[in-house]
Amino acid sequence: MGTGNEPIQREVGETKGRYFVVVDGVEAEMTYSRVSDSMIIIDHTEVPDALRGQKVGVRLVQQAVEDARREGVSIIPLCPFANAQIKRHAEWQDVVAKD
Repeated sequence: MGTGNEPIQREVGETKGRYFVVVDGVEAEMTYSRVSDSMIIIDHTEVPDALRGQKVGVRLVQQAVEDARREGVSIIPLCPFANAQIKRHAEWQDVVAKD
């Protein structure tokens, strides 16, 4: 069972990127597409069954929110999991792209 302190890592490509964390040898990830310098779309979150219930997915979304704030980026959460998490956290609404 992971400690919850495993570092969230980020890979950044020109048009796509991902956040991931490895817990006890098992990887969870959240992918995104870069729309522009100021906007990303979170399109997929995958947490293997072995990591469910450990808040791993929430930590991935939280890291994206923190990075978006720091970088002045808005998020479009198309991924149903990320969208649900962002809606549950009123304090994360500042990074959601407005219609």
